Amino acid sequence: MEGKIAIVGTGANGSCVGADLTRAGYSTTLIDQWPDHVTAMRTQGLKIKMPEKDIDVEVDANNLCDVCTLNRVFDYIFIMVKAYDTKWSAQLMEPYLSTEGMMVGIQNAMTAHEIADIVGKERTIGCVVELSSEIFTPGIVQRNTPPEKTWFGLGALEPSMDDRVNEVQQILQNVGKVSNTHNILSAKWMKLVVNCMCLGPLAMLGLTLSEAMKIPGVREFVLKAGSEALAVGQDRGYSIEPIFGLNSDDIKDTNHLLETLFDKLAADIGPSARDCVLQDHLKGRYSEVDMINGLVAEESMLSSKPAPANTAIAKVTKKIQDGDLQPDPSNLELALDLMI
Repeated sequence: MEGKIAIVGTGANGSCVGADLTRAGYSTTLIDQWPDHVTAMRTQGLKIKMPEKDIDVEVDANNLCDVCTLNRVFDYIFIMVKAYDTKWSAQLMEPYLSTEGMMVGIQNAMTAHEIADIVGKERTIGCVVELSSEIFTPGIVQRNTPPEKTWFGLGALEPSMDDRVNEVQQILQNVGKVSNTHNILSAKWMKLVVNCMCLGPLAMLGLTLSEAMKIPGVREFVLKAGSEALAVGQDRGYSIEPIFGLNSDDIKDTNHLLETLFDKLAADIGPSARDCVLQDHLKGRYSEVDMINGLVAEESMLSSKPAPANTAIAKVTKKIQDGDLQPDPSNLELALDLMI
């Protein structure tokens, strides 16, 4: 396969993408900042466990500190670190992106412009992703959405790049289904709306999506968070766009838009998937909630439209990160009290 690819941030999702592209024959360099994970990949290979099968792949795994020794220029750089690590990772990799190369942020939150500010809009492709996976043991990833349930939405930030989106599509179709969109920033906000409903609120309960839906009041609470995020996005000028492989007909009945997106995600990830924020809580790590629910809370203040559910989720999450709370179903009551 033509073109050299670097994947920066080969945690759970990055490992899945790296394994599939390596198996497809692409020259793929995996770069990560977790030394034990890199060592495991180098010595034992990378194992991806999926619902129906497992795969073992020998990969080119590198520590972040090895980047300066690689002496490589990449045609495609996929940024797959946490959203809050976007700026420094894009800045680090900019010298290693070829003149005609493209950088793609395969991440949550609104990171496309952060990348474009560093490498330019003419070398940036926006991406929305539906890929659920978990990693707790170095070198071993649990992939909850196999390729047939994985989806990417791609789009250029300026018209001159529209034709080049197809290049990235051809690569990522080895990992999952791929759609092109002419309004990628709106599509990314739609994914943020879903993340407002499914990441922070469920993680603060310490439950999977399937478990959380059995608790009275949770569904109503997460839909409230989603409706707030949707309203903030519309105030910012974002349009309603189909994601997760849905089409315009699937979402045209806006009375059920949030339920449609929520239920589609639930069906794709399965009953046992632990989302990335819950994994962060279990590992004692900082999460992306400030860039998701926190962003909605901040933006709502600018438009004088309160977002009490998202504000409460951000506050409870901070208490968990500070060690004052543990993820627990009882945190729903606390969040509801904070909304009053």
